[in-house]
Amino acid sequence: MRWFGKAARPEARPALARGFAAAGGGDWPQGYEAQLRAAYLGNPVAQRAVRLVAEGAASVPVAVTPEGHRAGALIAGGDQGGPLIETMAAQLLLHGNAFVQILADADGAPAELFALRPERVTIEPDARGWPQAYLYRAGGQTLRLAARGGDGRPGLIHVRGLNPLDDHYGLGCLAAAAGPVAIHNAATRWNKALLDNAARPSGALVYEPGEPGATLSAEQFERLRREMDASFAGAGNAGRPLLLEGGLRWQPLSLSPADMDFIGLKAAAARDIALAFGVPPMLLGLPGDSTHANYSEANRALWRLTILPLVGKMLDALAAGLRGWWPELALRPALDAVPALAADRERIWAQVAQADFLSGTEKRAMLGLARAEEA
Repeated sequence: MRWFGKAARPEARPALARGFAAAGGGDWPQGYEAQLRAAYLGNPVAQRAVRLVAEGAASVPVAVTPEGHRAGALIAGGDQGGPLIETMAAQLLLHGNAFVQILADADGAPAELFALRPERVTIEPDARGWPQAYLYRAGGQTLRLAARGGDGRPGLIHVRGLNPLDDHYGLGCLAAAAGPVAIHNAATRWNKALLDNAARPSGALVYEPGEPGATLSAEQFERLRREMDASFAGAGNAGRPLLLEGGLRWQPLSLSPADMDFIGLKAAAARDIALAFGVPPMLLGLPGDSTHANYSEANRALWRLTILPLVGKMLDALAAGLRGWWPELALRPALDAVPALAADRERIWAQVAQADFLSGTEKRAMLGLARAEEA
């Protein structure tokens, strides 16, 4: 809390930079690692949004064709960083890319699927611009992974989000959420500073001398500032009476709620963060309608619009990469086993059951069930 004096004035105003941040113009995270620390490690709304989508994706049951039972076991087994689908979903949301290395056994069959950290992977294109290898850098060493082995089978599966401005790398949600995250974190720090300073804006000591032109000496000024910082600054000294003498008068500096509405500012920034990650704000406890019906609709919207499309993208990419070993492999989410979609299934079952013009076999086929003689 600054009681006396003014902050040093910058020599020149920084020029505006292209993009969504100004060079040196405030606490705006730049680069993947900085944005990751500010959002996922330092912002509760962003972290909860990512975990909500990633953990939901990991809970989706996977339907596998009979010949791909081993592929299903590889996907369900996960890797050293946790469940494979959860890790891939988080990487796609944050970075926009997920790289899955296929580790083979002695017979050349896939034995493990390992998700690499995407910020460590660099794509090496060939003369025509197609990826021919992936460079993985970690611990000062570089590992070159060929896009395809000598048998034509892939050694690494690359899943990426849509990026209209890049031919090789996908686009995550961190860049879009960087601005709201910076605003939300700055508002949190501001509120913390207000609590540290007695939870109210600072004031000013006005010197009113009895004689015109009289001022405080340098020694008196410094002694008074030390006493104010030691005895009256901070939340621990909130409400402590101030004893003034020698022509000093306390002038509080107040700010109207309209000028400094940080509660509304944080709420708006939090909703933008949730929007960037595709999570309805209601599911994160943000201000809005809170009835049970609206919550149920928001939960279904999360699954229908965010989680299931993301799971479908990952399963399609994994199936395409593993068809070199299992040509007929197909992976798809088992929608009938998702609890969040139970209401939708009940409505479909009721509509099919009331269709008197359909036979029992046709009804079972519409519901994706085996025929009675096959059951």
